[in-house]
Amino acid sequence: MHVSTKKFSWAALVASAISMTLMSGCATDAAKSAKNANGPGTLVEVKPFADIDSSVKDLGAEALHVLYRSTSSDGQHTVVSGAVFVPGGTPPPGGWITLAIAHGTTGITPECGPTLSPNMLGQVALVTKFLKAGYAVAFTDYQGLGAPGIHEYLNSRTEAYNVIDSVRALRNAKPGVISDRWVTFGGSQGGGASWAAAEQASVYAPEIHLVAAVNAVPAANISGYAQLAEDQVMTPFQSAAYTALLIAQGRAHPDLDLDLYRRGSVKANAEALIQCQGPGLQDRARAVGQIKSEELKPANRAATLALKARLEDMAVAKHKADAPMLVIYAGKDEYIKPEWTKKAVEDACKLGTKIEVDFEADKSHGTFDYTNVLPWLQDRIEGKPLKNPC
Repeated sequence: MHVSTKKFSWAALVASAISMTLMSGCATDAAKSAKNANGPGTLVEVKPFADIDSSVKDLGAEALHVLYRSTSSDGQHTVVSGAVFVPGGTPPPGGWITLAIAHGTTGITPECGPTLSPNMLGQVALVTKFLKAGYAVAFTDYQGLGAPGIHEYLNSRTEAYNVIDSVRALRNAKPGVISDRWVTFGGSQGGGASWAAAEQASVYAPEIHLVAAVNAVPAANISGYAQLAEDQVMTPFQSAAYTALLIAQGRAHPDLDLDLYRRGSVKANAEALIQCQGPGLQDRARAVGQIKSEELKPANRAATLALKARLEDMAVAKHKADAPMLVIYAGKDEYIKPEWTKKAVEDACKLGTKIEVDFEADKSHGTFDYTNVLPWLQDRIEGKPLKNPC
């Protein structure tokens, strides 16, 4: 994955191959349990991120590996890995404001966690960018990446709680120097996660205060994948993401009959299709290249509708977000149809969320322009009104 100083590619390993809702009562219970010794965001382990890329060390920032408690989409307690970063120097009055990064696709198995890599699978450049801007940074691997567990790929609820609890973990790791104010920035898979975090934050974590969220090329609602599979019109990029999604769903829900949704090379190459590092990436690329559209066609109409409903349940928009959001999406996105994102924005606006939209008609999933993100966030921190909200 490549990160430049001006544009960032969120089309992670999926691209390189060829490249919310808990019930309110559950969220309230989780918020209450955060006050307990073993509640969400409490630390299981914290240690120096000793082999972090030198670009972080050169800033004089502190980098820590963390294992922290969080919550899954079904309300179960989990342990999630991640990393937290604190700028060098004296914190400002009130402490460092946190920027929580919700990363894009890196895989669906524990060895695919970004914080297992010194350069965080290329995302260390994003960390340093935000550290230079004066933010403390919280970075979650997500449940089932970087630590044992089942990764609920593209389940916005689970990923939202993981993002929110990474902020709690940072505050617990560095008490007294981290503000109770935070912002979040995510792209692709992470765009859906940051969006969902904005929708859940005020109920799930009322003790910390989300100021704003930026959701770039977000996997907000990808339930349309079910119909694309039935119609056999997926792009190769979409097929790669879809196969990972199916396998992840099968892992999270053993009762799901995957044979209704895959056959041929997709079934035969299941192990290769989840590789995310080393020589396995070549195996994955070959397996992705063998996928034929008919191998992903649901067995019948009922299977299509069942999958669509399952993906709808994992999607946003579900609740009004109290914090304003910036949604960046692209007209030539190879993974996410722009009309899907447009509809999700419209649904969120109807719920009362205040959103600014940056639609980049000629950009793709990996070439969108995010140079306005830091100024936009700073305006929200300073309390400036949105320019053209819905």
